[in-house]
Amino acid sequence: MPTPANPGLSSLANKRVVLGVCGGIAAYKAVEVARRLVDAGAHVAPIMTNAAHRFIGETTLSALCSEPVQKSLWDETSPIPHTKLGQGADLIVVAPATARLLGSYAAGISNDLLTATLLATAAPVVVCPAMHTEMWEHPAVQENLATLARRGVTVVDAEPGRLAGGDIGHGRLAAPATIVAEVERCLGPNDLAGMQVIVSAGGTQEAIDPVRVITNRSTGKQGYALAAAAYARGAQVTLVSTVDQPAHPGVEVVRVESAADMQAAIMPLAAAAHVIIMAAAVADFRPASVAENKIKKGDGIDAIALQRTHDFLVDLGAQKPAHQTLVGFAAETQDLEANARGKLERKKLDLIVANDVSMDGAGFAHDTNQVVILSENNRVVVPMANKRVISDAVLDAVVQQRASIASSVNDR
Repeated sequence: MPTPANPGLSSLANKRVVLGVCGGIAAYKAVEVARRLVDAGAHVAPIMTNAAHRFIGETTLSALCSEPVQKSLWDETSPIPHTKLGQGADLIVVAPATARLLGSYAAGISNDLLTATLLATAAPVVVCPAMHTEMWEHPAVQENLATLARRGVTVVDAEPGRLAGGDIGHGRLAAPATIVAEVERCLGPNDLAGMQVIVSAGGTQEAIDPVRVITNRSTGKQGYALAAAAYARGAQVTLVSTVDQPAHPGVEVVRVESAADMQAAIMPLAAAAHVIIMAAAVADFRPASVAENKIKKGDGIDAIALQRTHDFLVDLGAQKPAHQTLVGFAAETQDLEANARGKLERKKLDLIVANDVSMDGAGFAHDTNQVVILSENNRVVVPMANKRVISDAVLDAVVQQRASIASSVNDR
């Protein structure tokens, strides 16, 4: 059985996921879906329809999943495989889901192991359609998808792009990363469902001239991990980032560069947000003037006059509505908790995440971190761990803080 690459780093850890694969050209992407699920710590039980065997090999899927492929109601070791699979699943995902599968499932018709398993489960179900554009747009297919959605099935919509035969249109299977993100979201604690969360990430860049900038060592890894964790817990997430890298599927990204850019992006969104997490390393200083042209080495430069950037986190704290939780970060090299608690109080934050960036394996550029999460009346130490684990600890503190406020209001 394959060993998970990152067990315990997502809501998929130790979950039993049944992966159904139907007969369509997109079946080859199910191999990548299987790999990603296993890497995230899931136990993956694959089912292939007869038609799926025309597109990918059973051996390939069996090797990548946690157990061998099952394919028939009649030739398995269990006398009732669909019942065993359906009852034991934490979630069932079908990728790709063909028009035939969607029609049978919507109509309650059980004509193979996969449809029988779908009808024999109370677990969440995710279907990922893939078909040619004309089939995707057919009213019967759309009505079947609408029926399934009304019954609580999660539909990961097909995407536009290049299809089999070279056509361009709607109907391509969603990317494996998108599928796994939705599976993780379905299995997450869902304690941020319905909430709008803003996360900032990366180090801002302050221009010296058209070529050079003043910046810092932040890579945005913690901010990106926070955005992924918040999405997995049901939030609608906006990531305001200086980092040019792909974000977690489902997360809306706003690209910025300078501290002023980040302020301009966040402030108009702030009032509606339930949670704002300022994980970005926003520059404290910027050049007092920016050269119009590149400064030539031969011309020399004695000094760069600096001026303070505006600390708009102070504005966020001063303007914070009652429904909002505001989280800051403190990257320190000395007097960690004293400096962090000072920022917590001065900037009117609900929580602050403090980390000693001089510590080996923590802070900038590392995949791990060690933090202390402080609030007015609480202190939580999170030992060295992957930044996704750190993110969930931060979000646990957010959920606890919001529950405490709600309880206090209800007691009045």
